[in-house]
Amino acid sequence: MVEKFKTLFFVKSSLISLYLALTIPIPFIAIDKLKIPSICTFVLGLYLIINITSDYVETCDKKISYKTSFISKALGRKNWEISWKDIKLIKSQPTSQGSKVYYFNTNKGDNYLIPQRIENFEKFLLIISRKTEIEVKDISYLSPLWTYKILTILSALMIIWEIFVYKYQILSMLNL
Repeated sequence: MVEKFKTLFFVKSSLISLYLALTIPIPFIAIDKLKIPSICTFVLGLYLIINITSDYVETCDKKISYKTSFISKALGRKNWEISWKDIKLIKSQPTSQGSKVYYFNTNKGDNYLIPQRIENFEKFLLIISRKTEIEVKDISYLSPLWTYKILTILSALMIIWEIFVYKYQILSMLNL
């Protein structure tokens, strides 16, 4: 049975909302000559952010696969696929922020980063444990989920503030 694990909603929403919060004002403050190019660039950037946050993991009885979009591939991310029987161990590396990333180490000596920002992460770990017979109890999300939720909320507040300021600015220009 094939199981698909998409990027966590809160990771995706935090990146998209931050992009929107930082770029929505640009078409409005651009000089007249640059309004159309800035709108086109804004839409292209939004497409790119949505596209690169659409990577996912698939598992089945024989293998685990990491699938990226065309845009992600163009930016350097690669698809990978490992047979469950080729996974020798899982090793960890500390990050500069104090958490850990984990890698599948194969019989050939290759290392593949274990995705830690996917939905149904506990189910994903259970599948890994069942298929490889490797202990996975220490593996957790890369960052606490509340960090993504706070970033999403702050970005949404920025967007609301930008809309409020723009509305007030239009009303004051019309002397209403």
